[in-house]
Amino acid sequence: MKISLTNPHTSQMKRIKVGFSWTTLFFAFMPALFRGDFKWFFIQLVCAAFSLDFSSLIFAFIYNRLYINDLLEKGYVPADKHAAKVLASKGFIG
Repeated sequence: MKISLTNPHTSQMKRIKVGFSWTTLFFAFMPALFRGDFKWFFIQLVCAAFSLDFSSLIFAFIYNRLYINDLLEKGYVPADKHAAKVLASKGFIG
C-alpha cells in the first residue's frame, strides 16, 4: 500500500510504499540510491559487501520503515487522512 508524505516547508511530496520492499530484495542497495537516500545506500552497500548480499533479504523487510522514519524526522507529514491512518496503524505516528 502506498501513502503520500509532504514537506510543509518545501511543498515536496513523496509517495512511499509501506511494508515489504520487493525492489530492495531484487536490487539490493539501488532503490536507496534512486530515492536519494544516501545514508541507507552506504549502509546497505557495506552490509552487502560483508554478507555477500544476504543483507538484501533483511533490508527488504525493514528498508521502507527506515525510509519513512527518516522522512518523518525531516519534517514530512501525512498528505491526507488515509496516509495518517495508515501511519498510525503501523505505529509510525501516535
